[in-house]
Amino acid sequence: MTPSDSPRANPLAAHFVAMARNNAWSNLRLYRACLTLTDDAFAERRVSFFPSLQLTLNHILLVDRYYFDALTGGGEGLTIFDDELPYSRAADLWDAQARSDQRLITFCESLADGDLQRDVQIDRGPLVGIQHEAVGSVLPHMFVHQIHHRGQVHAMLSGTTAAPPQLDEFFLAADAPLRTAELRELERMSAPR
Repeated sequence: MTPSDSPRANPLAAHFVAMARNNAWSNLRLYRACLTLTDDAFAERRVSFFPSLQLTLNHILLVDRYYFDALTGGGEGLTIFDDELPYSRAADLWDAQARSDQRLITFCESLADGDLQRDVQIDRGPLVGIQHEAVGSVLPHMFVHQIHHRGQVHAMLSGTTAAPPQLDEFFLAADAPLRTAELRELERMSAPR
């Protein structure tokens, strides 16, 4: 089975499962590089939208949590952003991101045909109010957001001692040998402890 294969009857739901798995795999590769850096190098000011690896990766996690909260009706809304730097160390942030990635995979695996049209209420604050979107629109937005900022992290890693990892070897069957060990590692990480 390749990462894009799924027994799901709905091809779009199956695609979201594959994207959630790709997200977890990409984060694993990216964090492996970041975990080789000192805490100071991880927090060092760099050129990017968020001016450090630390701030960019915290932003990815917080936005993941924000949209996942909306997708699941968690009720936290914008309070998720009350602490914009919940994890100062890469190791702690990686642990939180890996758990978030697993929750997203599980959520996507649970989607049934009609779920993609389900209404999602997103708290945009007092000036905008509650925004209504469909699950099938929120998920691709999340994936694009993650990809966008992971690209910034990848570029920032070029200015460190850590080599930026290859992040485009997930979907094609010909690339399977390049990802096999990491996919097994992700399976072990997601197994009940």
